[in-house]
Amino acid sequence: MNLLWAKGEWTNQPENVIEAGDELWVTAKEQSDYWNRTSYGFIHDSGHGLLSELKAGSAMQVEFYLDFDQQFDQAGLLLFANGDNWIKAGVEFSDGAPQVGAVVTNFFSDWSVSAVNQWANSWVTIRISRTERDITVRAGVDNLSLLRVAPINPELDWFCGPMLCAPSRSGLTVRFRNWQLLDADKALH
Repeated sequence: MNLLWAKGEWTNQPENVIEAGDELWVTAKEQSDYWNRTSYGFIHDSGHGLLSELKAGSAMQVEFYLDFDQQFDQAGLLLFANGDNWIKAGVEFSDGAPQVGAVVTNFFSDWSVSAVNQWANSWVTIRISRTERDITVRAGVDNLSLLRVAPINPELDWFCGPMLCAPSRSGLTVRFRNWQLLDADKALH
């Protein structure tokens, strides 16, 4: 089921939002990010997530156009319960290359990345699939591959949707399309 952009609620209002046909063009505020404590010591909760409820047995998916190329520019999906429990998954430009990855936060944030230079200037799909107690993240351009499996607290209410952050610059605009609510993936592989 396709979700209407107007049905989501922003965690933090972006600099600008434009509906262009079936796409949503979103411009991030400068210094927007999500990160909790690990390695850098700081807490950032200023990123932009357009969220709708994600119940157990469901999956959420979105596509974004990967044409950004500045340090720490990022786009994908945000799974969010509260400031200490969230996951962001997608592509972040880091160390001179687009990197697919995920940050899982349970008070502390972790980070996993892998270079995907071949995805530049393409529509990237990110999907988060939820059971009662865990999530599976898949990503890809032509085919989706397993990116991450992580536990979540089943006692929390979880919300999910398109995400972007621009920790180190102004002017990042990301094009999103095909925001969908689906049945959860039936298998890990």
